Amino acid sequence: MSKRQHIALAQRSAELAFAVPQVMAHRIARMALAGAAPSERDRREFTRMSAEKTAAFQQSWAAMATQAWRAQQAFALFWWRACLSPWGPPSAQAIGTQLQSAALGVIGHGLAPVHRTAVANAKRLSRTRLR
Repeated sequence: MSKRQHIALAQRSAELAFAVPQVMAHRIARMALAGAAPSERDRREFTRMSAEKTAAFQQSWAAMATQAWRAQQAFALFWWRACLSPWGPPSAQAIGTQLQSAALGVIGHGLAPVHRTAVANAKRLSRTRLR
């Protein structure tokens, strides 16, 4: 994972850290104001909230599983080449770099769908009145 990708992952994490509380505050306030008899608009938003969250986390798990599978293949190839290399085993630094890159790749791919949904919701809900 390049330095640019590390920075992008940190930026997406920070954006998510700001978007999630905004979305939660808006939706909790909306639930409190709706009371026992929510309007049709409120019911649509609550249904959308559940569906979006489920979809985002399903996409996240699928992306993480796919990326983990790719990382395992890359790591197996890395070790296979190391076994066949006449120059000896790879250094501990090379192994650590490979593992770190794989872990950050899995995290980045898993974070993307959740980030996309949360940031889009924060933008959409910031333009929406509670009542």
